[in-house]
Amino acid sequence: MTSIGLVLFDLDDTLFAHREAVEDGIVRHLAAVRGPFTGADPVAAQVLWRDLEEEHYHSYLAGALDFHGQRRERARAFCAAYDVVLDDDEAAAWFETYFTHYRDSWRLHDDALACLDALAVAGVRVGLITNGELTFQTEKIRQVGLAPRVEHVIASGELGVAKPDPRIFHHACSVFGVEPSNAVYVGDRLRTDAIGAAAAGLTGVWIDRRAASVAPADAADAARLAVRRLTGLKALPATLV
Repeated sequence: MTSIGLVLFDLDDTLFAHREAVEDGIVRHLAAVRGPFTGADPVAAQVLWRDLEEEHYHSYLAGALDFHGQRRERARAFCAAYDVVLDDDEAAAWFETYFTHYRDSWRLHDDALACLDALAVAGVRVGLITNGELTFQTEKIRQVGLAPRVEHVIASGELGVAKPDPRIFHHACSVFGVEPSNAVYVGDRLRTDAIGAAAAGLTGVWIDRRAASVAPADAADAARLAVRRLTGLKALPATLV
């Protein structure tokens, strides 16, 4: 990997501590709302909210819902589990109130800045590829201080294709003027990020912070494509030399 001149990162749950912000945000929101949510088990609420995010955000990526529609559906489905019925306007308002608590919890993973600093010292260029809306993701990037550290941000909402489609990886490389074989992609999702990038000709790195179990098909593809598995970002710079 001595010819690597570009490292592209996923944002959420790779550099940015999205899951932690989601979990903190929903618990703080329910404590503020109270009413039918008084006494709700916080762990159960976090699990439900995460599961609904996964379901409805993927509906957005697949084109079945628009960006704001998936937010409304998440709020509506969550509240229904507590016997609360919301119309579209109420669901949008409920989500926006939650969002203030989520936003207040935004931060980077503890190993993010040291990793980026080490790459900068080594002269490695850095960019982001994210499945999301550019305006929303840019807000997060600025809020947590990443903006000066990345040259380009490639967002699926702007491009019209999402990871693991090889076109988004190839587009990012073309923006930097770098061949895929000279680029690394780093993300927290094995199939969407690391396998997707490796299948597109980049070096795929999977950041597995939670010792996730791996389906046999994913394990086989990861092995075939020489995906690298790391438990955090601290070890990443050393893998590039």
